[in-house]
Amino acid sequence: MAKVKQHKPVAEDYLADRPIVVSHAFPFPPSAVWAALLDARAWTEWLPITKVTWTSPQPFGVGTTRTVEIGPQVVEETFFAWEEGSRMAFRFERSTLPVSAAVEDYRVTPTASGCELRWAGKASAMWPLSGLISSQLAKGLRDGMPKLEALIAADPKRFGVG
Repeated sequence: MAKVKQHKPVAEDYLADRPIVVSHAFPFPPSAVWAALLDARAWTEWLPITKVTWTSPQPFGVGTTRTVEIGPQVVEETFFAWEEGSRMAFRFERSTLPVSAAVEDYRVTPTASGCELRWAGKASAMWPLSGLISSQLAKGLRDGMPKLEALIAADPKRFGVG
């Protein structure tokens, strides 16, 4: 396994400059999508993630930590924004990835027909990796959100629907 290294401690202001944004409309209440975001196993079912481990006790909030494994890669995350039921945002605190900083921001908002999940993300690395890594993160979310919708539809009770 590659060496785990510390990243720059970025936060909200890091996303102010050219984040990539992906969104998806869901035919479910915001609480169902939020429940899926809190479900560690669910992340492995809709994204190319191998394992998610919440490393802080509930209730989750600002300062919560989590470890994500993507094959042989490891990312240790720290949440810098948390609005229960509607928003979670974290930075990559340490990882084996070739990045110097990265942030992901997930927002769930109600709509007339359910809700929308909006993801904004950005990564910094040596040129030309910054754009490539940010684009790969966005592609994963773009491809994954329909899978998340199918996951919730297949087992609505798991996510508090019905």
